Amino acid sequence: MSQKKLVKDLMKTLDKLESDREKLIDKLSKALDKLDKKASIKKPPAKKVVVKKMPAKKVVQKRTAVKKTAVKVKVSAPAPVVAT
Repeated sequence: MSQKKLVKDLMKTLDKLESDREKLIDKLSKALDKLDKKASIKKPPAKKVVVKKMPAKKVVQKRTAVKKTAVKVKVSAPAPVVAT
């Protein structure tokens, strides 16, 4: 092939790629617009709720009286030693 024909083919290919690129950019921008619309629909305007702050009451826990009981320890007699 001659150089002129190669250049012509490459220019056609380049033009096709550029047009495909522009189409993809358009599709992406449309998709982003749709996402923005969905996001704006899902998020209703936030209403500020005024909360009155009340001082917290401290609650003292009552402790129950603990009875102390004597622990009985069973002492066993030492085992007899058998001499051998």
